[in-house]
Amino acid sequence: MPTQPPATALEAADDLALADRLRDARAGVLTELRKVIVGQDDVVEQALTALFAGGHCLIVGVPGLAKTLLVHTLAQVLDLNFARVQFTPDLMPSDITGTDIIQEDADTGRRRMAFVRGPVFTNILLADEVNRTPPKTQAALLEAMQEKRVTVQGRTYVLEPPFFVFATQNPIELEGTYPLPEAQLDRFMFQVVIRYLSEDDELSVVQQTTAVQEHDLKRAMSAAEIVAFQRLVRRVPVAEAVARYAVHLVRATRPDSPLAPDAVKQWVTYGASVRAAQYLVLGGKARALMHGRYHVSFDDIAALAAPILRHRILLNFHAQAEKVTTDTVVEKLLAAVARPRANLA
Repeated sequence: MPTQPPATALEAADDLALADRLRDARAGVLTELRKVIVGQDDVVEQALTALFAGGHCLIVGVPGLAKTLLVHTLAQVLDLNFARVQFTPDLMPSDITGTDIIQEDADTGRRRMAFVRGPVFTNILLADEVNRTPPKTQAALLEAMQEKRVTVQGRTYVLEPPFFVFATQNPIELEGTYPLPEAQLDRFMFQVVIRYLSEDDELSVVQQTTAVQEHDLKRAMSAAEIVAFQRLVRRVPVAEAVARYAVHLVRATRPDSPLAPDAVKQWVTYGASVRAAQYLVLGGKARALMHGRYHVSFDDIAALAAPILRHRILLNFHAQAEKVTTDTVVEKLLAAVARPRANLA
């Protein structure tokens, strides 16, 4: 059903020019990434949507599917500072945030405490295998994600924008891991699933990576532009009917809701919070601009339902016994929840 455009829209010449720049920058990023990354266009699209919306991504996939390479290459194309932390059971919070150390002044000989910044002080932080470190260290990272600052010894240090966290998880090795609690998973805007490539794409990867590789990557945008894009995204109008559709989808994930379909009542213990609806609308705004539109459509919301909802739905024993996944539940939701009619009055 077509979306009734809202009464207000992006009309200022500067906003329209910036929107065109965002669309062109997206195309440029895709062009550069394809020099290194074969396939995975959907994954890149979701990463860019989170980038422009100011959210963080949890990337899930088996080893060898280029999760680390994707994030590192994206940082190069965006010309952003990049840091990678390999999460291990002995990793401490100070290994991420930084710590105070005693330094001696060469001129006066006096000793003083100086703060040494950790890897979190960057633009793009890759938290590799985030589920391999204890909850205390996970919490230190997630606090930085939420607050965009860290506190050490009572002093607060602000992280310079833009700041993004791409955390990876291996879904098949669970021994010796500390799974993220649902409340912490909720801090990630998207859970991006990287799947196996098609046969042709896999053949291309083998051919490219076993030959001499010389990639001349060009910068597609700057840090200042990304911050400007994030502000522009929040100014994109959204019709009430579209926002209500996002709210209905989220409310339908809760088993006690009148909107919940039979699949949710049968398979779900807990549904998504209001943060999911916020991310659906915010991500829809970013997706609309990326595709050259100045208002959000129902299709924008539906396209982002899986990556936003899949890690916010807690399945019960019946679903696990029947090998039902959260993606299956999201498919049932999209089929069951009607799109509200726009108010034309």
